[in-house]
Amino acid sequence: MAEVNETPEAPETPGGQTGAEQPASAEPAASVEPPHDAAQPANVQPSEASKEINKDARMWSMFCHLGGLAALLPIVPVVGGVIAPLIIWQIKKDEHTFVNEQGKEAVNFQISILIYEIVAGLLIFACVGAFLLPAVMIFDIVFLVIAAIKTNNGLHYRYPLCIRFIK
Repeated sequence: MAEVNETPEAPETPGGQTGAEQPASAEPAASVEPPHDAAQPANVQPSEASKEINKDARMWSMFCHLGGLAALLPIVPVVGGVIAPLIIWQIKKDEHTFVNEQGKEAVNFQISILIYEIVAGLLIFACVGAFLLPAVMIFDIVFLVIAAIKTNNGLHYRYPLCIRFIK
């Protein structure tokens, strides 16, 4: 009966040598770099994204960012976008450092947006604000939702065009 060889043989190279017997002068294999994620924006720090963040911290930081949607409520129309993230951040900032960082970011962004909306509202008299004010509101909502999703995934997010009042 034929004997079965259990160890696989190394593949043979064109020079008649097996892969294990290649000479030292053979070129080393090209180093393979991990692909760069082009979809990740520049304002997300990838080095910090790999750290494990508590599920509660991710949830509360997401609520800090989503608190900016309170500006759309008729109860506190103008300053609601600043008050809701401020309250959530003040309550939870001592429990989690991630909530402290992202809460500051959310409050700073909402204060910046409030300033941009006031300026756009004043520019309505110059007929520029009629186009600028809706653009600022759309900008606020889009980046607010992006920030909420990123922080819920545990990524440290920084808003574009944000004035850092609270450091």
